[in-house]
Amino acid sequence: MSEFRAELKYSESHEWVKVEADGSVLIGITDHAQDALGDVVYVELPDVGAEIDAGAEVAVVESVKAASDIYTPISGEVVEVNAGLQDDPSMVNSSPYDLGWFMRLKPRDINSIEDLLDLEGYRALVEDQDL
Repeated sequence: MSEFRAELKYSESHEWVKVEADGSVLIGITDHAQDALGDVVYVELPDVGAEIDAGAEVAVVESVKAASDIYTPISGEVVEVNAGLQDDPSMVNSSPYDLGWFMRLKPRDINSIEDLLDLEGYRALVEDQDL
């Protein structure tokens, strides 16, 4: 069973967003997504300083099953990437919401996060897809 967290917002393409105390946001892929991918063996992350529009492809995850594009749920500037994923991409599998985050953005419009799914909305999406 996939883990869901109430403090996060979710996209329909299975990315999560967490608002940090400084107003930046962390972005990663959900527990459901990492489980569907299987063992992650490589993660390609965007460049720090890149300006990214919501819905844009920002990263690539390669697993033993497939390569998958990762999209940003909101627009903003990449201010940090999780360099630890270069050395240990399996953190995406073992800790998708904590150690396995992909990037930190400075959002253009923090209110755009409200357009994303909340816990119940994402849970319903996943359950509908599993049928």
